[in-house]
Amino acid sequence: MAQETELKLSLRARDLPRLLAHPLLRPLAARREHLFNTYFDTPTQALMQRRIAVRERRVGRRTLLTVKTAGTSVGGLSRRGEWEGPTRAGALDFAALVDDPALAQELTRLAWQLVPVFRTDFTRRSWLLHHGGALIEVALDEGAITTGHTPGTPQGTQREPILELELELQSGPVDALLDLAHTLALGPEGDAARGLWLHPSDRSKAERGLALFQGQRLQPVKAGPVLLAPDMPPRAAFRAAALSCLAHLQANVAGLLQARDPQTLPDPEFIHQARVALRRLRTGLRLFGPALPRRFASHWSAQWKATANRLGDARNWDVLATEWLPELLGEANDAPSDPQTQALRDWVNAERRAAHQRALATLTDPAHALNLLAFTRALLALAPPKHRRAARPLPGWARSTLRQQHARLRRQARQALRQGSEGRHALRIQLKKLRYAQEFLASLLPAKRLRRSTAALTEAQERLGSLNDLNTALALLGSCPLPAAHDLREKVQARLGDGLRALPRLERTLMNTPTPWG
Repeated sequence: MAQETELKLSLRARDLPRLLAHPLLRPLAARREHLFNTYFDTPTQALMQRRIAVRERRVGRRTLLTVKTAGTSVGGLSRRGEWEGPTRAGALDFAALVDDPALAQELTRLAWQLVPVFRTDFTRRSWLLHHGGALIEVALDEGAITTGHTPGTPQGTQREPILELELELQSGPVDALLDLAHTLALGPEGDAARGLWLHPSDRSKAERGLALFQGQRLQPVKAGPVLLAPDMPPRAAFRAAALSCLAHLQANVAGLLQARDPQTLPDPEFIHQARVALRRLRTGLRLFGPALPRRFASHWSAQWKATANRLGDARNWDVLATEWLPELLGEANDAPSDPQTQALRDWVNAERRAAHQRALATLTDPAHALNLLAFTRALLALAPPKHRRAARPLPGWARSTLRQQHARLRRQARQALRQGSEGRHALRIQLKKLRYAQEFLASLLPAKRLRRSTAALTEAQERLGSLNDLNTALALLGSCPLPAAHDLREKVQARLGDGLRALPRLERTLMNTPTPWG
C-alpha cells in the first residue's frame, strides 16, 4: 500500500492564466493527459459509507484500477491509503491489487454488486517541482463530473465542473506542500495584494461525484469533537483544536460558495457556523496562548477577528430576516402581506442580499485563501519550545484554567447585568469563550458534569444573545425610511423590555453555573 499525501486547492477560471505564468511553472514542460474515470459503488453506496473509493481510469490505451481508503483531511491536506495497478476494463480484480487481506476480501465480496455511479472526464497538466527539500507533483485538472439520472431529479445528465490544483508529495517534508501552495497563491509577481484565489478544499472528486449522483447539496456543518490525550503537550493540543476549527470553517465556506446566484441566499446557518468556527479558533489561540510562540496568538487572533467582522453584517441581517421579522410581524415569510409590510420585507431582504455579497467578496478574496494557507503552514510548523520546562499535565492545567475562567465569569456577571447593552454583550462574549474552552477540553473532563455546565452556559448565552439580537435589530431598522419600520421598532423595544426584566433570574443562573470538574 502506498500512502498518498496531497494538498487540494480550488481555483477560479479567471486566475488560470496567471497561475500558468508563475515563474515556478512557466519554465517547465507540462505533461498533459486526458483522464477518463469511472467510479463504482453498490446501489446502497456501501463503499462511500465506509469512505472507500473504487475507480477505473482510462489513460490512452491503458486502464488502471484504483482503491482509496479513508484518511485524514483538513485544510485541504489529506493522507489516505491508495492501491493502483493495471487492469482490464470491468475486471475489478481486488485480490491481485490490494495487499490488505481484510479489505481485499471485503471488496471481492461486494464486487458483483458494483455498478458505475458517476464519471470524471478531465485534462490534467502536471509538473514535477523540487521545493523546500521535497519533490512535489503539481497537477492542474480541468473538466467535469457527470452522472446519469439522479434520484429525485428529472431524467438527464447532471454535470459539475472540475477546476482544481493538486499538490502531491512524492518525497520530503509535508510542510513543503503548504509552502509551495502559498508561493503559488502569491501569483507570478509574488505580491499578496495581487494574489490568486487558491482555496484549500477537503472534498475529493469521489465525494463530489457521489453527492451529484444523489442530488445532495452541501449542508451546514457544526463543530466536531476535539480529542485531547492527557499526555499531549500544550502545542500539540492547540494544533488538534485549531485543525478542528479549520475543518469546521472550510466546510461551511464551501456551502456558502456553492450558490453564487446573487438572488439565491444560502442557508443562514452556513454563515453562522463559519463565524462560530472563527470564534472557536480565536478562543483556542487565547486559551493556549501562553504555550505558543510570541506574536503567534496575537497575530492570528487579529487576522481571524477581522474575517469574522466582515461576515458579521450578513449574519445580523439573516437573524433579522429569518427569525425576528416573522416572529414580530406574526406571520410566515410566504404569507400575503399588506403593502407597507411587504415593502419592509423587500427592504430587509435587499439589505440582506447586499450584506451577503460583501461576505462572499471577503471569502473569495485571495487574501482569505492566503491566510488559510499561511495559518495552516504555521500551525503544522509549530515545534516544541526550545527550553522546555517540566510541563504541567494537561488535565490539571485544564481544570485550573477553567476554574479561573468560571471565577472571572461570576465577577463579570455581577457588574455586566447591571450595565447597558455593551456590558451585556461583553458578558455574552465571555460566556462563549468559556463554553468553547470547555468543548476543547471536554475529553479531559468528567462527561456528566461537563454536560450540565455546558447546558447552563448555553442557556445563559442564548438569553443574552436574544437581547443582543434585539439591540442589533433596532440599529438595522433605524436606517429604514419606511413607516412600517417605526411600528416594528416599537415591537422590538417591547420585546427588549421583557428580556431586561428577566435579567435577575439570569444572574442567579450564572452564579449557580456548575463547574465541569469533580
